[in-house]
Amino acid sequence: MKAGVIGLGAMGAPMARHVHGKGMLTAVGNRTQARADALAAELEVRAARSAANFADCDVVILCVSLDADVLENVTALAEVLKPGAIVVDHSTVSVETARRAAALLAVHDIGFLDAPVSGGAEGARNGKLSIMVGGDAAQLERVREVIGAYAARITHMGETGAGQATKAVNQVLVAGINEAVCEGLALGEKLGLDAERLLPTLMAGAAGNWFLEKRGETMLRSEFAPGFKCLHMLKDLRIVHGMARDSGVRTNTIEQALADYAELIERGYGEADTSALIALKRG
Repeated sequence: MKAGVIGLGAMGAPMARHVHGKGMLTAVGNRTQARADALAAELEVRAARSAANFADCDVVILCVSLDADVLENVTALAEVLKPGAIVVDHSTVSVETARRAAALLAVHDIGFLDAPVSGGAEGARNGKLSIMVGGDAAQLERVREVIGAYAARITHMGETGAGQATKAVNQVLVAGINEAVCEGLALGEKLGLDAERLLPTLMAGAAGNWFLEKRGETMLRSEFAPGFKCLHMLKDLRIVHGMARDSGVRTNTIEQALADYAELIERGYGEADTSALIALKRG
């Protein structure tokens, strides 16, 4: 299959490299043209300057920031992709945006899968992302080899929008875990506990989790190199909050995380990893 990738940030660029490693990458595109040119030169593929440069692709992968970005790209691709092509969107957007994107493409007999990911920049670099997919199961099977290049797990969650709904649940859990881990480790510091003893002890018991394992040591050293940026977490939480509010569930965890990440961004931590939350918890 011929594949294109649009959106070459911390997630999209390593995804493109994995697809290239499987011999399927044809074109790459990015809002900042220089980034697309550089990666295209590195991988010896086409640097797209418009949607038309993806016209020969069987699958186009999106990994962009905002709902508006997804709809803008889908609208342009709808005019140039051949019938039967499939757009796979790895962005985190609303369920409604996923359904709108699918409808825009369906008019032209082009498929759409909403397929948000979990695993952060490390997962993208290591090809170990968890991908939660909404849309037609047969379309997923057609692109499985492509997205499998950077996935540890691919799960079909249901009809269009089910992938984004699953990501919303994922982000509530992530936000809550981040809150607890950062607050707990800040308390450990205040109580004078030795981090070299504390972290492995916590990891060996019921408190063990991915965030504590991957970020515990670095956050205690106040090192916040981004795996997942605070500003991106805030964007996701705003989407999730609307979905949760409409569903009628209590949103205590979401609201606390919203307030905390908004404050972090005000303090200048927008580009920092979400583990910078410990800076607030320290008081």
